[in-house]
Amino acid sequence: MSERMVNQFMEMVRIDSESGDEARMMAYLLEAVAEVGGEAELDGYGNLIARFSAKGCEGAEPVLLSCHADTVKPGKGIEPVLVDGVIRSAGDTILGADDKAGLAEVLEALRVAAVHPPVELAVSRQEEVGLLGVKNLDFGKLTAKRGFLMDNDTLETIVVGGPSYFAIDVAITGKAAHAGMEPEKGVSAIIAAAKAILALDLGRLDHETTANVGIIEGGLIRNGVPDRARFWAECRSADHDKAVDLAAKMEQTIRDEVAAAGAQVEITTDNLCRAVSIPDDAPTVRMAQEALKTVGIDARPIFITGFTDASIYNNEGIEIAVVGVGAQNEHSTEECIAVADMEKALAALVEMLRLAAG
Repeated sequence: MSERMVNQFMEMVRIDSESGDEARMMAYLLEAVAEVGGEAELDGYGNLIARFSAKGCEGAEPVLLSCHADTVKPGKGIEPVLVDGVIRSAGDTILGADDKAGLAEVLEALRVAAVHPPVELAVSRQEEVGLLGVKNLDFGKLTAKRGFLMDNDTLETIVVGGPSYFAIDVAITGKAAHAGMEPEKGVSAIIAAAKAILALDLGRLDHETTANVGIIEGGLIRNGVPDRARFWAECRSADHDKAVDLAAKMEQTIRDEVAAAGAQVEITTDNLCRAVSIPDDAPTVRMAQEALKTVGIDARPIFITGFTDASIYNNEGIEIAVVGVGAQNEHSTEECIAVADMEKALAALVEMLRLAAG
């Protein structure tokens, strides 16, 4: 067992770093990079960019490795426990293997790899809330044209693409009234929101397109007709034009239903990322597949309707394949990771670096 890697992973998950609160984690990483022999800095948005000199080779093109530092909620006060070769959270929190297992594996690979090209490491913040970190990354500080994002869960797949994604934030204003004495004088913002949501086509709409309402809130008191309600929706598709059309349709449906209920609405629609994919036989994919075979895994390329920092990198012209770190049940309190899978991910990454050295 790579005890050093496991200990560092458990040390990192104890550092609170929910999205927007990554400063302590970035400070830790600045020191960790220096200990591994790299030079690191934070860009203007607080993302970490580090550089490591080539080892055991000359003339190789640089390769980019990337992870993200933030975690989802509930991610405060994480206490990891290792039982029977599996690391879990001891409490009612996530574990944070997404993506601190990737960080631990990258740092260990840079320690133990006998051969690797010049390496650039980019660690983004606020990935979990819309890829905000990588969207604001100072790409002028990167020179690598290809690399690997250590942010897939399973080792058996290599992510080669992701969808266009639209976030749709809805704020409804009705008219308050006493719910028992004069409800007819009110306009319920909650009812308007409910009618709008019921009119939307939600769930899996076709093989590459989905829509969802994930949060709704409204009202202040039980005995008042609520004059405020909000909900947060989304849509995504592997086809950008289809996602654009769906977002517009959802917005118009919401406006029509809210108006019919006698309320007013404000809608903010944000295209958080654009659909992009790299070929199944792209060099980074082939290297990842070849490396994973050395640990007994025949990984297949897949397109997912989730999204990762790779969507931004690939749209910026940096060929990135998304490789597994071994985590399971991410974004839940059941999240865990087997040490054996971390070791396989580490061995595969060391081999990817050797292959990238050419």
